[in-house]
This record gives sequence, structure tokens and C-alpha cells, in this order.
Amino acid sequence: MKWQNWAEFWAMGGYAVYVWGSVGVTALLLALEVWQARWAHRQTLAQLKAEQAVAQCLADEPPAEEWM
Repeated sequence: MKWQNWAEFWAMGGYAVYVWGSVGVTALLLALEVWQARWAHRQTLAQLKAEQAVAQCLADEPPAEEWM
């Protein structure tokens, strides 16, 4: 498809609302996917750090027999 000028390109042959709306929704969903992946990565790292801290505390504690 050839357009004679930029106005025809942006109008997309009368289907601009559908075309650019679809492009906008797709861009939004891709951005949300990136945000969600980063958020999940940070949550996982925080959980692993917490589990590692608990494991380190348990390793540093004297055995239960020594308490008595």
C-alpha cells in the first residue's frame, strides 16, 4: 500500500481508529509484561534473600542439646 502523504498514512484508509488503537493496546500490554516480569523478579530475589537469612540464622544457632 502506498500513501501520497503523511495524512493518508495516519488515516490508514479510514481505519485509523482500529489500526492505531490496536497498536496502542499492544504497546501497553508489552509494557505491562515487562513491568510484571521485573516485579516478579524483584519479589523472587527478596524471598530468596529472606530464606537465606533464616537459613544463616539457623546455622549460627548452637544445637538444642547445648541449651540445656
